[in-house]
Amino acid sequence: MSTETAGPAGHPRPEWLWHTGVAVALALWWLIYRQLIPLSEALTALLPVARHSHTGEAFAFFFYDVPKVMMLLTLIVFAMGVVRSFFSPEKTRALLSGRAEGVGNAMAACLGVLTPFCSCSAVPLFIGFVSAGIPLGVTFSFLIAAPMVNEVALVLLFGLVGWQVAVTYLAFGLAIAIVAGFVIGKLNLEGWLQDWVRDIHSGATAPQAVEGESQTMVERYRLGIEAVREIFARVWIWIILGIGVGALIHGYVPEDLMASIMGADAWWSVPAAVVLGIPMYTNAAGVIPIVEALLGKGAALGTVLAFMMSVIALSLPEMIILRQVLTLRLIGVFIAVVASGILAVGFLFNLIF
Repeated sequence: MSTETAGPAGHPRPEWLWHTGVAVALALWWLIYRQLIPLSEALTALLPVARHSHTGEAFAFFFYDVPKVMMLLTLIVFAMGVVRSFFSPEKTRALLSGRAEGVGNAMAACLGVLTPFCSCSAVPLFIGFVSAGIPLGVTFSFLIAAPMVNEVALVLLFGLVGWQVAVTYLAFGLAIAIVAGFVIGKLNLEGWLQDWVRDIHSGATAPQAVEGESQTMVERYRLGIEAVREIFARVWIWIILGIGVGALIHGYVPEDLMASIMGADAWWSVPAAVVLGIPMYTNAAGVIPIVEALLGKGAALGTVLAFMMSVIALSLPEMIILRQVLTLRLIGVFIAVVASGILAVGFLFNLIF
């Protein structure tokens, strides 16, 4: 294996230089991250608003959460881009092909956790899985788990509400993905795929990929950087919009109003939260600030998590993309099964926490 890579103008760049650069970047990331709170306070102090007014609270929330989420997203996506270099789509399909239902659902859901995809970016792999002949239920387990139970959601939830809630969310999210995929698989709905998908032969259009073992660490670093660029280009606006909504909620929405809409005592709040979440679109990083603001206003944890799950697992843009692959009947079944699981999680979290 070569230890040098081509630099500018063809000059070789030692591999150790890349390792050093990554280590320095991580150290700088940590130093900057620790200064986010004083930075947000300093920026808020520059504005002609009282710090503890509604407007001041909203701006402080926004100035702190935007760089925090962006930095966390950069770190996590870079790391997962490197990890993902070991798992090409072809390898993923090979792992899932031929697996018994149940086992395949569990494997697909776990792979979904390891892939940093939002609901829409998971759809192309979903199409590839179906085209490769992987059982439909197994592919749905991946499609559900990839956006709903990813490393961004888990890390941010851990920082927001603690490891107990994050681990419970992981367990329940995986259970939804596995059980929902298993149920859809048992319904034998392959005939409800669009004709062009159903007619594709297994592996006929699969692209050739470079095997993970043949790549150097420098190439893996580059894949991580490329993952950051690609995902940021797609989600940065949604992150800012999501944090903006969270800031408005944090600063202006009265606590008694949030308690009446999403309080634990209102049984209808969980289904209402699911219905409200479907028309929205963001990823886990974009919705976490809204979750933080809602919890801070007294909303029930299970209701808020049900809202979060519906936003990132049943988004309207995802349904629009899936319409190119699935018939309306199959999309309806998908929404019904996943929404039922989300409702169960919402009610259970409200009972437990």
